[in-house]
Amino acid sequence: MDDQTPRTPSRRKVLRTTAGAAGTGLGIGALSGRTARAATESVPSAPPGSAAVPKRRGATMAGVPFEGRSTVRIGIVGLGNRGASMIGNFLALPWVRVVAVCDPVREKAERAASTVVAAGQPAPALYTHGEEDYENLCTRTDLDFVYVATPWETHFAIARAAMLGGKHVGVECPVAMELADLWELVDLSEQTRRHCMQLENCCYGRNEMRVLRMAHAGRFGELLHGAGAYNHDLRGLMFSPTYYEGPWRRLWHTRRRGDLYPNHGFGPVANYMDVNRGDRVLSISSFGTPALGLAEYRAANMPPGDPSWKETYIESDRTISMVKTAKGRLIRLEHDVSTPHPYSRINSLGGTRGVFEDYPARIYLEPDHKDDVWGDFSAYAAEFDHWLWKEHANPPGGHGGMDYLMVFRLMQCLQLGLPPDFDVYDAATWTAPVPLSHASIKANGAPQEIPDFTRGEWQKARAGVDSAKPA
Repeated sequence: MDDQTPRTPSRRKVLRTTAGAAGTGLGIGALSGRTARAATESVPSAPPGSAAVPKRRGATMAGVPFEGRSTVRIGIVGLGNRGASMIGNFLALPWVRVVAVCDPVREKAERAASTVVAAGQPAPALYTHGEEDYENLCTRTDLDFVYVATPWETHFAIARAAMLGGKHVGVECPVAMELADLWELVDLSEQTRRHCMQLENCCYGRNEMRVLRMAHAGRFGELLHGAGAYNHDLRGLMFSPTYYEGPWRRLWHTRRRGDLYPNHGFGPVANYMDVNRGDRVLSISSFGTPALGLAEYRAANMPPGDPSWKETYIESDRTISMVKTAKGRLIRLEHDVSTPHPYSRINSLGGTRGVFEDYPARIYLEPDHKDDVWGDFSAYAAEFDHWLWKEHANPPGGHGGMDYLMVFRLMQCLQLGLPPDFDVYDAATWTAPVPLSHASIKANGAPQEIPDFTRGEWQKARAGVDSAKPA
């Protein structure tokens, strides 16, 4: 059944961002004054269990389905490296139409529009008049979903505008940078009845989905521990004059000391452990090394007079965090983008019957393996590969196909009127380490409470990424 009429309160004025540091996708976007101050201020330390949960202002969004529709009409905000690379995944789906695109850099929007037209769709509307033209896109009455791929500091404001405009919204990582903003997104999702999702593509990786199904089938026994990371040498890209639209990502290393990008590692492990679906995370304790890597790279590679020489880096080269769950499980998170290191998300899960470790993929389960010799993880493909990977054995798109599968599944849920595989509570939970790891490091590793964004709904089992194939 088609339902194209948003049911939402009147749109209010959204948080504005000021021009300044440039950013991928949304061209130039700086921190608002409130965000800029909060980025460098200490977050008060709170012992686990001490913080009050705000009163719910609307019904839960856990398990709430989309409205079914024959055609899913989307708007894309941010057309830099990430946004431009994702357009093809949307256009590959015959029931999806790209109606509008937005970026202050008009050339980027025009290139995106040409891609849409070349795919046989009508030319999308262009929104290129400044940093806040996304607000006008979000007021359109012919959009169902807004996809956001802009600098991190703008994510909250755009997601907010989308929901207030009656649109479901999916945001690239992280969904927001401040704890108060995470709570506001939760409240807005519940009030507007619009879904706000963290578009975590790594949850749709083939290995991650196979481990997820094995965990749910009990092959690891009772789950005990997991680990995830974003260890990726980005020094060259962060100092590149062309890869990002300005220095926005590098500038976050002058503002925070904690885990700036926890979602790729945290999301999959949270799924394995049914976080927000039978377990919940309670607290995070974080520790960070000195900040040396970016300064050393700059000294070796950047000429005198480069604007980067005015920057002072405080972000820990490596952050290590320990997250504790209500069931007593432990999750280790790591973040390192400023030292030499082969790419790794770690992606590990252990239980009473064995362990999986990725990079490279290897497994050891009782009674399948013995003599302390790792087993062949591919031997479990036939039985435990997710139906998405069986249905799309060689998916198109970037990151080994996980980008396409994420878009396919989300758009499928929108079309068929299914609940999304993850929701605003997962978005807030997976992003909470961004401000809380910074606070913990500044407090010498003191545990910081991770709020129960579900307000108690986590105790109810429900489906997630380990979803059943629609009939």
